[in-house]
Amino acid sequence: MILKYLSAMRSAIAPTLRDHLRQPTLFAIVAGPFVFGLMNAPQVRAQSPQTTGAPLPSFEVASIKPNRSGDNRFFISFQPGRFTATGMTTKFLIEDAYNVKDFQVSGGPNWINSERYDIDAKEEDSLVEELQKLPPNQRAEQIRLRVQSLLADRFKLTFHRETKELPVYALVIAKNGAKLQEAKPGDTYPNGMKGLDGRAHAGMMRMGRGQLTGQAIPLASLVAMLSHQLGRTVLDQTGLKGNYDINLQWTPDQSQPAMLMGPEGGKPGTDNAPPPDSSGPSIFTAIQEQLGLRLESQKGPVEILVIDHVEKPSEN
Repeated sequence: MILKYLSAMRSAIAPTLRDHLRQPTLFAIVAGPFVFGLMNAPQVRAQSPQTTGAPLPSFEVASIKPNRSGDNRFFISFQPGRFTATGMTTKFLIEDAYNVKDFQVSGGPNWINSERYDIDAKEEDSLVEELQKLPPNQRAEQIRLRVQSLLADRFKLTFHRETKELPVYALVIAKNGAKLQEAKPGDTYPNGMKGLDGRAHAGMMRMGRGQLTGQAIPLASLVAMLSHQLGRTVLDQTGLKGNYDINLQWTPDQSQPAMLMGPEGGKPGTDNAPPPDSSGPSIFTAIQEQLGLRLESQKGPVEILVIDHVEKPSEN
């Protein structure tokens, strides 16, 4: 079981709610062994269901209900044959299904940012074993396709694509060389982060406000987190292919919503981590001083998913 804590800053949340997220709030993704690939699989071109030739694979059954709990915590779980989400906005679901960032989704009514849903979707039992035989990236893609089908069927989502020239960051090796600590093969991380099963694993990531910790993660995971944090596409131009143990600490910009660390094991709770040192480095300085990498501002083509139509799902 892989546990990843991500940023509560995801602006799939309505701006008014994002203001509240400056207070302790937990956002977590709890994943089965194959879902690490969801964050790290190569980004695929988003396909509108109307433009694809073959029908998308779909879950056998799916329950979607409005979440009126008032709890600001988001929770997503990917397990063999099952996808569950608690407190999920429609926009956030679109981002995950099509592997795009918040700034790559345009259009749609305001409610896709604010109204939240609980989703419980299950795969046919006969297909679960077959899915488990696939390599991680292929399993991840199969999950994406099923969530895309769910969006098309239950949310009536249609969209088109546009490409815009936008500011991006290139992640490169700094002048004095990389300072990354390469993960040791087979490391069990006895003192590391623990998943829901109470054990530490490679491939885990945890983020707090001004802090990122990773156990045997590829740079693709770091790049994905930086893209969300900075609100720009980040391109990995380091050429580094290994898995790394990362401990990055910086002083968050006050304009950036809080990214809060979940407790070990992923159980609900508040963030007890101390606030970052206000005199500490910016995220740009921290990346260079602590990791030996550098972010260079550039411009490049960025694909935008433009929502043409979306509906609120009917209750089950």
